[in-house]
Amino acid sequence: TGMVFVFDEQSMQHMWMKNTHVALDMLFADDGGKIVSIARKAKPMSLEVISSRAPARYVLELRAGTVDRLNIIVGDRIVLKRSGGK
Repeated sequence: TGMVFVFDEQSMQHMWMKNTHVALDMLFADDGGKIVSIARKAKPMSLEVISSRAPARYVLELRAGTVDRLNIIVGDRIVLKRSGGK
């Protein structure tokens, strides 16, 4: 589980950790869900900009360490499913 950000179009994405109290891994994925960039263990409360290394449409934030634990690599794919609601 994690939090996903969906952007209106695929482009270079920029994130930061302001007001985030826990370390996170970030997966940047393109329109097709292919992971194009990974940021590991982003520092909590930091204003440092974390940018995708290629155009992305989605950013999936996961608990820090998840990328290494699950052996996630650039080129893997994410599948997004809606849960409940609309």
